[in-house]
Amino acid sequence: MIDDRPPTPHDPPAPAPAYDPAPAHAHDLAPARAHDPALARGHDDARGHDPAYDPAYDPATAAGAALAGGGAAIGGESAADLARGWTGLAGGSRASLALGAELVARWAEPHRRYHTLNHLAAVLAAIEQLTDQLTDEAGDLAAVRLAAWFHDAVYDGRAGWDEERSAQLAQSRLPGCGVPPGRVAEVARLVRLTAAHDTLQPGDRNGAVLCDADLAVLAGPGYDDYTRAIRQEYAHVPDALFAQGRAAVLRRLLATPALYRTPRARDLWEQRARANMAAELAALDAG
Repeated sequence: MIDDRPPTPHDPPAPAPAYDPAPAHAHDLAPARAHDPALARGHDDARGHDPAYDPAYDPATAAGAALAGGGAAIGGESAADLARGWTGLAGGSRASLALGAELVARWAEPHRRYHTLNHLAAVLAAIEQLTDQLTDEAGDLAAVRLAAWFHDAVYDGRAGWDEERSAQLAQSRLPGCGVPPGRVAEVARLVRLTAAHDTLQPGDRNGAVLCDADLAVLAGPGYDDYTRAIRQEYAHVPDALFAQGRAAVLRRLLATPALYRTPRARDLWEQRARANMAAELAALDAG
């Protein structure tokens, strides 16, 4: 994700040292989902001893229908389009379909305003835009696509913590879908990378494609809608503190020699993204 989160006195250290299934703290964006260890044990036969299991995402519930269904438009696509993309990527096994349903349910959580199924669809589309003519742009395109599905799968608005939990979710779920260990490790690495795009190392082709796709929104014609949605996700942060933090993010990004790491993304998006961010920063500075 883009690190648009303003500093708050409540943010915990990041990344989290281990997956914590305990209820979220009172300052989180959404009420905690109930986590009943007894329920989780009841599903051990299907999942093993899975520390990331959350019974709110049991594929036997309506979450299963979310992937198999379709209908609602999502950023120019439908849920059925996303489902087809997922099964083409992860296969049609029972475990893969259950995981796809879980991910759709997570991305559709009601507290989200920007980090939604629309964002997931947009990132996946941007990956295709960056790689459809340059098939060697990413070293492992399947890993990049899987990382897109997982990169905001856990989203409570807590920098570092969200990405770590999302990476651990990928490590927990993907082996059961038959994804090879090396690819699982790469997916988790890429998800963690989205916590701070500036840690991307030269020559990291997979990371460059994922990070550029995640930043594509900065160049979009819907930039104002994006900024409004981000503000809604942080409605609990006072206006002055949010503006201060947001302005700092924009200044940091604008100071980089290039926002995008792949040549194609720079050609497609660099100029428009800088214009959009400069206009937002000017508005913030004007108060």
